[in-house]
Amino acid sequence: MAFSAVLTSEWTKIRTVASTSWTLATALLVTVAMGAGLCAVVNATFDSMPEPEQIAFDATQMSFSGMLFGQVAVLIFGAMVVGSEYSTGMIRSSLAAVPVRGSLLLGKLAVATALVLVVGLATGFLSFFLGQALLGEHRTTLGEENVLRAVIGVGLYMALLAVFAMGVSMMLRNTAAAISILITFVLILPIVLSLVDATRKIAYYLPNQAGSAIMQTVPSPVGPSDAPYGPWGGLGIMVLWAAAAALGGHLVLSKRDA
Repeated sequence: MAFSAVLTSEWTKIRTVASTSWTLATALLVTVAMGAGLCAVVNATFDSMPEPEQIAFDATQMSFSGMLFGQVAVLIFGAMVVGSEYSTGMIRSSLAAVPVRGSLLLGKLAVATALVLVVGLATGFLSFFLGQALLGEHRTTLGEENVLRAVIGVGLYMALLAVFAMGVSMMLRNTAAAISILITFVLILPIVLSLVDATRKIAYYLPNQAGSAIMQTVPSPVGPSDAPYGPWGGLGIMVLWAAAAALGGHLVLSKRDA
C-alpha cells in the first residue's frame, strides 16, 4: 500500500471514531475555559499577591494555566489512537493491509500528530487572546518578546505529548493501562518528586516540566527551583522523550504478533 493511502486510512480511522474527536475537542475547550477563568481571578486579586509574585508574573503563561487539564485529554487521545485498535482487534486488519509495520506506525503518528498540532495551535491562540482580555491592565501583547514563541509552543508541546502517549500505548497495547501510566508519569510523578529537595532535579527532566518550559516568557525568580535549561532546551528534552517512546513502540510492533 502506498504511504499516501496509509495516511488516508489513518485519517479515516481517527475522524470516524467519535471518542477521539470529542477528546481533542475537550482538550481545546477545557484548556481555554480554565485558563480564562483563572486569568479573571488573577486580575481581580492581583494587588493582594505577594510582591515577588507580582514582579515575576508571566501574563502569557497565565493564559495557559488550563493546560494541566488539557494535557489529560491529549494523553487519552494518544493512548486511544493506538490502544483502540488492539482492544477491537482492528490491528490485525491494519497489519494485513499494511504489512510493513514501520509504515503503519509512521502513518499513524504523522496523522495524529498533525491533527493535535492544529488543535494545539488553535488552543494556544484562543487561550492567549481570551486570557489577556480578562487580565485587564496586567495583560501583554503578541508582539512582546518571546510571547509568540510561547503561544506556538502550546501547539508544539501538545503534539509532542501526543507522540509520547502513542509510543507508550504501542508498547503496552492496552488503552486503560497506557492512560494510567501516562497520567501518573507525566502529571503526578513530577509533583511528587518536586516536593523533596533530593529528587527535585529529576523532575526537571520529565516530559511535563521540560516541555512546558516553552510556554514561559518571564524567567523564574533566582533560586533553587530554577530549571537548568531554557524554553528551547526544555522542548528539546521533550523531543527526546517523544522520540524514545516512538522508537519503543516501533520495536514492540516489529517484534510482537498482533
